[in-house]
This record gives sequence, C-alpha cells and structure tokens, in this order.
Amino acid sequence: MSSEPILVERRGAVAIITLNRPEARNALSSALMKGLGAALMELEDDEAIGVIVLTGGDRMFSAGADIKEMTAKTFAQAYLEDFVTRDWDVIPKCRKPVLAAVAGHAVGGGCEVALMCDMVIADETARFGQPEVRVGTIPGGGGTQRLARLLGKSKTMELCLSGRLIDAYEAERIGIIARLVPAGQALTAAVQIAEEIASYSRPVVMMIKESVNRAFETSLAEGLRFERRMLHATFALEDQTEAMTAFAERRAPVFRNR
Repeated sequence: MSSEPILVERRGAVAIITLNRPEARNALSSALMKGLGAALMELEDDEAIGVIVLTGGDRMFSAGADIKEMTAKTFAQAYLEDFVTRDWDVIPKCRKPVLAAVAGHAVGGGCEVALMCDMVIADETARFGQPEVRVGTIPGGGGTQRLARLLGKSKTMELCLSGRLIDAYEAERIGIIARLVPAGQALTAAVQIAEEIASYSRPVVMMIKESVNRAFETSLAEGLRFERRMLHATFALEDQTEAMTAFAERRAPVFRNR
C-alpha cells in the first residue's frame, strides 16, 4: 500500500480521492490535509474532471483531527499557522461538486470534512458525531455552524455538548446523509451518482451548486434573485440550446460544457 496520505484515481470524468492513513484511522494530520487541499485544487483545474468523490475506504472515513499533533500545540501556534482554516477550507471552496462516500466512523474533524462536501453517501456502518468536548476542545472545522444550519439548534447542541455518536439510520433521518446504501456499497453508489452528475453540462451543474450554497449565505429574497439570474444565464449557454433541442427531438443531448 502507498505511504502517501492521499491517493487520487481518475475514472473518466470522476476523480476519487482516498484518505490513506489506515494505521491512524485516517486521522487528519497536517500532511494529509495539505495533500487533500493540493489534490482538490489540481482536480479543480483539470478540465477532464467534472465531479470529485472523497472517501476513506470501506472501513473508516476518518476518526478526526490528529490528536497527537494537537496535544502540544499552543494558542500562538494555532493562531499563527491558521490551524484548520488554511488547508481545510479548500473543500467548500471547490466549484465542482464534491461527494463524500462514508463507511465506518466520520467523527470530529471527519464529520466536519463530510459536512463540507456537497452530498454524503453512506453505508450502514457509518457513524457520525462531534466528540471534541471529550478531549477538552470544541469543533473547529465548521461542526457547530454547518450542523446548526442543517439540523437546527437543539439537535446540534445535543450532539456537540454530549459528544454522542449517531448511527447511519439516525444520520439519514435527520438529514446528514443524502443516500443510505448497504454495507460496502458507499463508494460504488457515490461514483454512480458522480458519473450521472458529470454527464450533464458542467456550467449548469456549477450554477446549481452555487445557487444552493447561496441559500445559506443570504436572505430568501436575495437568494431567489440570485437563482433567477443564474436561470437567465443558462440561456446564454450552448448546452442549454442543445439540451432543449434534443428534448424536442427525442434524443440524448451532447453537452460541450459551454
């Protein structure tokens, strides 16, 4: 097995990034997160790639931040090196869709990384939670913020203050998981969904992602105005003309991503 903390595989228009520290339960070390950020930026610039799938393998997504690295860290060090922010924020800034394929534990920073993705596909072995309170700190990769927007105040408080882990069935019921699949099928299902998304017009897919994300950043009125402008913008695309013509002609469209 490769000693690299990040593995990248290309399958047509889909790229698969695998967290590769199985001996440390895919703990999110600085080297791993730096490698993840670099891989994401490279794939963002790769015109052949339309969708990215992030996985930790078939047994463990990630047990969270590397506690061994954090134990001796001082406030000054954390502040000056912009701990968490510098390398972690690459994920939500990706314009291409990023899907998380989760098996096993996605806890602490692992849960936060999954939440940064646009969609979570998980199998029945998945476990989620923010147990940072148990080691004397708080979620710092967006756990308190993204969970609150997703689940509301009460459920977020319960998970973050108790440190309780939830199983895949509860995670699907409360909205963390977009699609729940049988054990061992998370990556397969995520790649299938990614391939479908990658088959559509890339600018349209990116416009949809941008529009959905805008809902979390602005008022309803401003969000609706932004959505309408994106709708209008699609009428400038060759792909829109091709897809609507193909629909009328009862044939499959040929997207050229322009």
